[in-house]
Amino acid sequence: MPVRITLDLMLARRGMTARELAATVGISETQMSLFRSGKVKGIRFRTLARLCAALDCVPGDLLDYDFDPDDLRGADEEAEG
Repeated sequence: MPVRITLDLMLARRGMTARELAATVGISETQMSLFRSGKVKGIRFRTLARLCAALDCVPGDLLDYDFDPDDLRGADEEAEG
């Protein structure tokens, strides 16, 4: 998947552990671990906002994207359907 989670980099910059962040944001350590590893299919905007508030950052600091032409494959069919 071309969307990468860059949360670990931000945690290191802030000198914070994932455990501390999970407690601050109000999510379980398991949820935090799944997000950090990229094993989630989505994230609620509210959770993303809490992460950004706790880390004093913007969503783009936590996510990155590598272009993949396959991401556009089928877009025409979906728009027509």
